[in-house]
Amino acid sequence: MSAPSDAELLRFVKREARLIDEKRFDEWYALFAEDAHYWVPAAAGQSDPLLHNSLAYEDKLLLQLRVERLKSDRAGSLHPEIRSLHVMQEPEVEKRDDARGEYLTRTPFLYTETRGDAAQRYAATAWHTLVLSGEQLRIRLKRVDILNCDAALPSIQLFL
Repeated sequence: MSAPSDAELLRFVKREARLIDEKRFDEWYALFAEDAHYWVPAAAGQSDPLLHNSLAYEDKLLLQLRVERLKSDRAGSLHPEIRSLHVMQEPEVEKRDDARGEYLTRTPFLYTETRGDAAQRYAATAWHTLVLSGEQLRIRLKRVDILNCDAALPSIQLFL
Protein backbone atom coordinates (compact mmCIF):
# COMPACT_ATOMS: atom_id res chain seq x y z
CA MET A 1 0.00 0.00 0.00
CA SER A 2 1.30 3.43 -0.82
CA ALA A 3 1.02 6.16 1.79
CA PRO A 4 -2.62 6.48 2.81
CA SER A 5 -4.46 9.71 2.15
CA ASP A 6 -5.79 11.78 5.02
CA ALA A 7 -9.29 10.63 4.02
CA GLU A 8 -8.25 6.96 4.36
CA LEU A 9 -6.77 7.61 7.81
CA LEU A 10 -9.94 9.35 8.99
CA ARG A 11 -12.17 6.61 7.55
CA PHE A 12 -10.11 4.04 9.46
CA VAL A 13 -10.58 5.88 12.78
CA LYS A 14 -14.34 6.23 12.24
CA ARG A 15 -14.63 2.55 11.37
CA GLU A 16 -12.75 1.56 14.53
CA ALA A 17 -15.36 3.31 16.72
CA ARG A 18 -18.21 1.85 14.69
CA LEU A 19 -16.92 -1.69 15.16
CA ILE A 20 -17.02 -1.21 18.95
CA ASP A 21 -20.56 0.19 18.85
CA GLU A 22 -21.72 -2.67 16.63
CA LYS A 23 -20.00 -5.24 18.89
CA ARG A 24 -17.91 -6.54 16.02
CA PHE A 25 -15.07 -7.20 18.44
CA ASP A 26 -13.12 -9.71 16.35
CA GLU A 27 -12.95 -7.24 13.46
CA TRP A 28 -12.04 -4.47 15.92
CA TYR A 29 -9.26 -6.58 17.46
CA ALA A 30 -7.86 -7.33 14.00
CA LEU A 31 -7.20 -3.59 13.52
CA PHE A 32 -4.39 -3.68 16.09
CA ALA A 33 -0.72 -4.27 15.24
CA GLU A 34 1.09 -7.09 17.03
CA ASP A 35 2.93 -4.58 19.25
CA ALA A 36 -0.21 -2.53 19.94
CA HIS A 37 -1.38 -0.97 23.20
CA TYR A 38 -4.70 0.48 24.32
CA TRP A 39 -4.11 3.18 26.92
CA VAL A 40 -6.48 5.22 29.08
CA PRO A 41 -4.41 7.50 31.36
CA ALA A 42 -5.59 8.14 34.93
CA ALA A 43 -4.25 11.72 35.04
CA ALA A 44 -4.46 14.66 32.66
CA GLY A 45 -1.24 15.05 30.70
CA GLN A 46 0.12 11.66 31.77
CA SER A 47 3.19 10.94 29.66
CA ASP A 48 4.21 7.42 30.59
CA PRO A 49 1.93 4.43 31.14
CA LEU A 50 4.66 2.42 32.85
CA LEU A 51 5.68 4.95 35.51
CA HIS A 52 2.15 5.96 36.55
CA ASN A 53 -1.15 4.23 37.19
CA SER A 54 -3.56 4.15 34.27
CA LEU A 55 -7.25 3.39 33.97
CA ALA A 56 -6.21 0.89 31.29
CA TYR A 57 -2.94 -0.06 29.67
CA GLU A 58 -3.38 -3.25 27.70
CA ASP A 59 -1.26 -5.01 25.14
CA LYS A 60 -2.73 -7.15 22.38
CA LEU A 61 -2.94 -10.26 24.58
CA LEU A 62 -5.01 -8.44 27.22
CA LEU A 63 -7.22 -6.98 24.50
CA GLN A 64 -7.81 -10.49 23.18
CA LEU A 65 -8.81 -11.72 26.65
CA ARG A 66 -11.28 -8.85 27.01
CA VAL A 67 -12.74 -9.55 23.58
CA GLU A 68 -13.22 -13.22 24.46
CA ARG A 69 -14.95 -12.21 27.70
CA LEU A 70 -17.26 -9.83 25.82
CA LYS A 71 -18.26 -12.64 23.46
CA SER A 72 -18.98 -15.10 26.29
CA ASP A 73 -22.56 -15.84 27.32
CA ARG A 74 -21.26 -16.85 30.76
CA ALA A 75 -19.98 -13.40 31.74
CA GLY A 76 -22.64 -12.40 34.26
CA SER A 77 -21.39 -8.82 34.47
CA LEU A 78 -22.45 -8.35 30.85
CA HIS A 79 -26.14 -8.99 31.57
CA PRO A 80 -28.30 -7.10 30.90
CA GLU A 81 -26.71 -6.32 27.55
CA ILE A 82 -24.20 -3.49 27.40
CA ARG A 83 -24.39 -1.11 24.45
CA SER A 84 -22.26 1.84 23.43
CA LEU A 85 -22.31 4.81 21.11
CA HIS A 86 -19.45 7.06 20.02
CA VAL A 87 -20.45 10.52 18.81
CA MET A 88 -17.32 11.86 17.20
CA GLN A 89 -16.09 15.16 15.91
CA GLU A 90 -14.35 14.89 12.58
CA PRO A 91 -10.96 13.24 13.22
CA GLU A 92 -7.87 15.23 12.29
CA VAL A 93 -4.49 14.05 11.09
CA GLU A 94 -1.98 15.55 13.54
CA LYS A 95 1.24 14.05 12.13
CA ARG A 96 2.26 12.16 9.01
CA ASP A 97 5.51 10.31 8.52
CA ASP A 98 5.14 8.66 5.13
CA ALA A 99 8.77 7.50 5.15
CA ARG A 100 8.18 5.46 8.33
CA GLY A 101 4.55 4.65 7.52
CA GLU A 102 3.35 6.15 10.82
CA TYR A 103 0.45 8.53 11.38
CA LEU A 104 -1.18 10.25 14.37
CA THR A 105 -4.84 11.24 14.47
CA ARG A 106 -6.83 13.18 17.08
CA THR A 107 -10.57 12.71 17.60
CA PRO A 108 -12.63 14.44 20.31
CA PHE A 109 -15.75 12.40 21.10
CA LEU A 110 -18.61 11.73 23.47
CA TYR A 111 -19.11 8.14 24.58
CA THR A 112 -22.22 6.64 26.13
CA GLU A 113 -22.41 3.14 27.56
CA THR A 114 -25.73 1.71 28.71
CA ARG A 115 -26.72 -1.36 30.66
CA GLY A 116 -30.37 -1.74 31.59
CA ASP A 117 -31.55 1.52 33.15
CA ALA A 118 -28.02 2.78 33.83
CA ALA A 119 -26.01 4.99 31.49
CA GLN A 120 -22.49 6.40 31.72
CA ARG A 121 -21.26 9.29 29.60
CA TYR A 122 -17.73 10.45 28.96
CA ALA A 123 -16.13 13.28 27.03
CA ALA A 124 -12.74 12.25 25.70
CA THR A 125 -10.13 12.60 22.98
CA ALA A 126 -8.79 9.57 21.15
CA TRP A 127 -5.26 9.59 19.78
CA HIS A 128 -4.56 6.85 17.25
CA THR A 129 -1.00 6.07 16.24
CA LEU A 130 -1.50 4.16 12.99
CA VAL A 131 1.17 2.23 11.12
CA LEU A 132 1.37 0.53 7.77
CA SER A 133 1.74 -3.21 8.28
CA GLY A 134 2.22 -4.80 4.90
CA GLU A 135 -0.64 -3.43 2.87
CA GLN A 136 -2.89 -2.62 5.84
CA LEU A 137 -3.24 0.18 8.34
CA ARG A 138 -3.02 -1.03 11.94
CA ILE A 139 -3.29 0.63 15.35
CA ARG A 140 0.00 0.70 17.24
CA LEU A 141 -1.38 2.83 20.07
CA LYS A 142 -4.86 3.98 20.93
CA ARG A 143 -4.70 6.52 23.73
CA VAL A 144 -7.97 7.82 25.17
CA ASP A 145 -7.78 10.94 27.32
CA ILE A 146 -11.00 11.15 29.35
CA LEU A 147 -11.81 14.74 30.27
CA ASN A 148 -12.41 13.91 33.96
CA CYS A 149 -9.99 10.99 34.16
CA ASP A 150 -9.01 11.88 37.72
CA ALA A 151 -12.60 11.53 39.02
CA ALA A 152 -13.95 8.40 40.71
CA LEU A 153 -15.21 6.68 37.57
CA PRO A 154 -17.42 3.61 37.34
CA SER A 155 -16.15 0.54 35.51
CA ILE A 156 -16.15 0.92 31.73
CA GLN A 157 -17.21 -2.44 30.29
CA LEU A 158 -16.53 -1.94 26.59
CA PHE A 159 -13.86 0.15 24.86
CA LEU A 160 -13.79 3.92 24.59
